[in-house]
Amino acid sequence: MAQAKWMKGDVVSGAVLAALGVYIVSEAWRWDYSTAEGPGPGFFPLWYGIAMVVLSLVLVLSSAFSATAGKTTDWGGIGRALTVWAAFALAIVLMKLIGFLTALALLTLFVVAVLYGRPLKVALAAAIGNAAGFYLVFGLALQLDLPAGPLGF
Repeated sequence: MAQAKWMKGDVVSGAVLAALGVYIVSEAWRWDYSTAEGPGPGFFPLWYGIAMVVLSLVLVLSSAFSATAGKTTDWGGIGRALTVWAAFALAIVLMKLIGFLTALALLTLFVVAVLYGRPLKVALAAAIGNAAGFYLVFGLALQLDLPAGPLGF
C-alpha cells in the first residue's frame, strides 16, 4: 500500500520534472548570472530551474499524500491533451513548409474549433487574431524574422 502511493502518475512525472529542474540549475550555474549590461545568460535558466524543482516537489508531495480513493482516470482529458501535443508537433513540422504564422493559425484553428468545439467563425477569428498578434509583436515591434513559407508569411 505504501509503495502504491509513490507510484502514481503525478508522483513519477513530478520526480522526473524535478530531476530535469536540477539538471537545468546545474547547467545554468556554470553560466554568468549577471554581466555589466544586466542579467547574464544564466539568470533565466537558473530561476526557471529553481521554480521547476520547487513546483515539481509540490506536485510530488501533494499527490503522494492526498486521498485518491474513488477517483478515476479522466481518459477523455488525457486524450485531449495528447491530441494537443500531436497537433503542436505537426505545427512544428509544418512551420518549415508553410511558415510560422500559417502553422500557428492552423494550430489555433484546430484547438479552438475541434478541441473547444467553438463555431468556425470564432475559431477563424481566434486563428487570424493570434497570428496577427504574433506578427505585430515579433515581426514588427521586435523586428524578428519569423520562419516564412512560400507565401512570404
